[in-house]
Amino acid sequence: MVQHTEINRRIVLASRPVGAPTNENFRLEKIPKPIPKDGQILLRSIYLSLDPYMRGRMSDAASYADPVEVDAVMVGGTVCQVEATNHPNYQVGEWILAYIGWQDYALSDGSGLVRLGKPEKPSYALGILGMPGFTAYMGLLDIGQPKEGDTLVVAAATGPVGATVGQIAKLKGCKVIGVAGGEEKCAHARDVLGFDACLNHKADDFAEQLRAVCPKGVDIYFENVGGKVFDAVLPLFNNGARIPVCGLVSQYNATKLPDGPDRLSLLMGNILVKRLKMQGFIIFDYYEHYGEFVEEMSQWLSAGKIKYREQLVNGLENAPESFIGLLEGRNFGKLVIKVNDEL
Repeated sequence: MVQHTEINRRIVLASRPVGAPTNENFRLEKIPKPIPKDGQILLRSIYLSLDPYMRGRMSDAASYADPVEVDAVMVGGTVCQVEATNHPNYQVGEWILAYIGWQDYALSDGSGLVRLGKPEKPSYALGILGMPGFTAYMGLLDIGQPKEGDTLVVAAATGPVGATVGQIAKLKGCKVIGVAGGEEKCAHARDVLGFDACLNHKADDFAEQLRAVCPKGVDIYFENVGGKVFDAVLPLFNNGARIPVCGLVSQYNATKLPDGPDRLSLLMGNILVKRLKMQGFIIFDYYEHYGEFVEEMSQWLSAGKIKYREQLVNGLENAPESFIGLLEGRNFGKLVIKVNDEL
């Protein structure tokens, strides 16, 4: 029997980080649980998604979305259940995909909610059937435009986006080279995900290894990381290569530009001479395609054509430390916080 409480735990942004976030940038608060008024429902968070983009939202620098205000609840996608309702269209116990952030409870009038029906694995709506899977699907197919025989390189290859990118590319007939941090992750990419190769970016001769496994050059590079991984891929691009720019996690904690020469002219020269297509994208731009993504990805999952790994951490209070570890690459698979038990 689920224990109901009158307390709403929430984790707020206590201060803006300089460089890598620390536990001091977060604060756990306890306030009264809200009570739904007419036309409202009370959402109880069951699962919370932790994602690298949240580091950008902790900053007040201009970006594609407003920053989290100091003393406000940290943002985040959640899978919730309706605990109480004064809304005619919602029933107690319904599974809902929402965006209530790092807290136990929130009120909603139904705006912006996605009904999940009776999901077999509700947390998948935060990963392979949610924003990360959708990001991989649209970024690869719309911008990467994979063709049979292409060579694709994907960084953060065992993360929820990278792992999905590589597997879809294999379904499209590509040779897939993953890049990950550590031999355990690389073995998972090869043995479980079916990549043709996976290289440890921590190796001293990483750039030489990458060149050796891409003898015909690189046609698609799905960018999740930036930094030295991009430096190693850049000279290998074939004419007309496509580079979907999804994330730059190696730079999220940076407070200044990296040491070394200015390589902008080198990049621009390659873009010109090799006719590279390098395009950033935000998944918000593609929401009209969400239905077709869920349908096709669900079919791939059911058929066993796509493998998915989830790292589940129990307890909202563990979200800050788990998020700090995410930015350091300590997670293995899609990182999800189990906030509460199901109703």
